[in-house]
Amino acid sequence: MRFLIPETETGCFLGHLCDDAPLDRHRNRPMIRFSLIAIGLAMTAPAIAGPLDAFWADLQALCGKAHAGELIAAPEGDDSFSGRTLVMHVRECTPDRIRIPFVVGEDRSRTWVLTRVTVDGEPRLELKHDHRHEDGSDDEITMYGGTTTNLGLATQQVFPADQHTRELIEPAHANVWRIEVLPGERFSYHLQRLGTGRVFRVDFDLAATVEAPAPPWGWEVP
Repeated sequence: MRFLIPETETGCFLGHLCDDAPLDRHRNRPMIRFSLIAIGLAMTAPAIAGPLDAFWADLQALCGKAHAGELIAAPEGDDSFSGRTLVMHVRECTPDRIRIPFVVGEDRSRTWVLTRVTVDGEPRLELKHDHRHEDGSDDEITMYGGTTTNLGLATQQVFPADQHTRELIEPAHANVWRIEVLPGERFSYHLQRLGTGRVFRVDFDLAATVEAPAPPWGWEVP
């Protein structure tokens, strides 16, 4: 491919300083070569992954693995997670969706569903909570969550509650979820209800794997 770079009548390139010297085409050949090289490099340089892409890649790298968790914080009076075995299993991954069952003791009702979506032409992540009964049917309160409002950080994404969540649980309209991934170190699931003291957090050890749990309720065994 040839690139035509316009010259002024004095032989100068547009955008470069020049004087009134007579036209000397040979004098400018090194500059032409440099300009063409710079253009070529710009056209062939690989795209740099943004923070959302980096976060997604780190999640994808966990696919198929299960990790033990530790309860860090829970709402006052809520002991439903205390003293129970906590395991996350990055069970199902596609290019645009990752499903992570969260098993609490023998309770296999919970699955976190992360999906790549587009909002007003911009890439975003959606977090939903798929809750099932033991017979596989949907819980009355299910698929609540939210969508990121920006590209976030490579290690962290934040999900303010969406309208569907508000319709299911009115007070939960103030919920903000945060997922943090530090490769080889930890995966953190964090929930805070703004304006209240309601905080929930569980950390999972990414430095070690554990035996994968049985499928979540309602899932077919592969």
